[in-house]
Amino acid sequence: MNLKLSATTMPLTIRPANLAGQPVRPATTGGGFSDALKGALSSVSAAQNEAARLQREVQLENPKVSLEETMVAIQKAQIGFQATLHVRNRMVQAYTDIMNMQV
Repeated sequence: MNLKLSATTMPLTIRPANLAGQPVRPATTGGGFSDALKGALSSVSAAQNEAARLQREVQLENPKVSLEETMVAIQKAQIGFQATLHVRNRMVQAYTDIMNMQV
């Protein structure tokens, strides 16, 4: 399973207001929340791909791949996916709460 983010699922960028009359510096491109999220999603995707590969090798009876190694990889991928799902649900709930706020 490959998790990809499209332009419609990415959160909007919020820039701070220039209240003090000082110039607002543009956000840096590295080390932000978006980069961390993309890295986490790619690592979960890689874990799922590795688990699928190991599972396929066990089914083909490859003697170099153990069943224990395959089961651990499947569990790691499953835990990573569940954590990603929880983060997504929390983000959707936070977005819904913000959109329902009275201004």
